[in-house]
Amino acid sequence: MKITKYGHACLLVQIGQVKILVDPGVWNPLPDISELDAILITHEHPDHCDIVQVKALLERHKHAEVITHDAVAKKIGEAGIAAKRIEPGQEIDVLGLKIKSYGTEHDAIYQVSPCRNTGFLIGGELFVPGDALHDIPPEGARVLALPTGGPWMRLSEAIDYAKSVQAKFAFPIHDAMYTDAYRDGLVTKLFGDVLESAGTVFTDLKAGETKEF
Repeated sequence: MKITKYGHACLLVQIGQVKILVDPGVWNPLPDISELDAILITHEHPDHCDIVQVKALLERHKHAEVITHDAVAKKIGEAGIAAKRIEPGQEIDVLGLKIKSYGTEHDAIYQVSPCRNTGFLIGGELFVPGDALHDIPPEGARVLALPTGGPWMRLSEAIDYAKSVQAKFAFPIHDAMYTDAYRDGLVTKLFGDVLESAGTVFTDLKAGETKEF
């Protein structure tokens, strides 16, 4: 599996010949992709769903489809973007690659969940939880895209969540709000030290980087 991080929560996931883009938002540059088969959107917040970017990507990749839950599908539908709806627990096939949905709620920013959220298990290997630290695929995940910052979480909650998932590898997402010094120093060291002692290899993945897992 090859993963490119364009910034914040935007990832290009390539498994075999299938290319899946996750959460193109306003805090990442427009992804420069030669081929694209699907776009997954976890929830409607603009740092995960930038309608301008989604339209631009679909103009370039006519056969690509957007896969998301009903709330996002309705919102982007108002902008003329069609989407395939996925329900919690449902599995969708993209050119032989299985994508399964987990969860329904964004973590509370203050007491109440602000919107619907779904996590995606991609190819039975990579779990991208969106903005939630409470959904764990019962079949497990080899790789976890781990949120490491946001107004809806504490670092300790993210660490405990990663330990609960028990993935072999984890890498950081949802980190555009940090300064480089803080992100590359305290955050990376803290997650790395604690998770590796728990059996999960924390692999730093910076914006613009590609790594294989």
